[in-house]
Amino acid sequence: MSAPPPAAQTALHSLQLLKEGNARFVAGESHFGSLTARRTELTAGQSPFAIVLGCSDSRVPIETVFDQPPGHLFVVRLAGNFVDDNGLASIEYSIAVLGSTLILVLGHSSCGAVDATVRFLRDGTVQPGHIQKLVTAIEPAAAAVKDQPGDWVANAVEENVRLNVAAMTAGSRIIADAVQSGVVRVIGAVYDLRGGKVSFH
Repeated sequence: MSAPPPAAQTALHSLQLLKEGNARFVAGESHFGSLTARRTELTAGQSPFAIVLGCSDSRVPIETVFDQPPGHLFVVRLAGNFVDDNGLASIEYSIAVLGSTLILVLGHSSCGAVDATVRFLRDGTVQPGHIQKLVTAIEPAAAAVKDQPGDWVANAVEENVRLNVAAMTAGSRIIADAVQSGVVRVIGAVYDLRGGKVSFH
């Protein structure tokens, strides 16, 4: 028994599947019920068509948001959805070994990690323990949009996504080579907590 084939073969098709799945999620028309057979099928291996770098926020259940069953998405989650060396290693694995064709950096509205970063820059509010490390990682994005019109947190969420899309190819030769060859695409998006819609960049 071999691993099931990926649901999409190209980055463009992968993106189309994510958009269609999110549309079903927003409309309340998700496809997947019992997954017992799928779970058994996946014991032979995995072929995720897309990688999603998302926030740890419990209100952003990534497979659910894109209406995808187990085995379709390789998900890396970290509060504030930023990439570090460990995240890059996981993403490189999914590209080099599993053959994923799309990397999506997914931010979301009302992100607590981004809000904490804005409060640190505005008021000097320091978070306890290791939580401040999240603030430090997101600080360049929040600082870059400090004087822009509109909501500072919302603008910082968008900028954080943009910076981490760029960080994928800047920080990894494996990812950069795959993107340059046209096999992999890296994009960003923001999930709206209230409406459920994902806005792709």
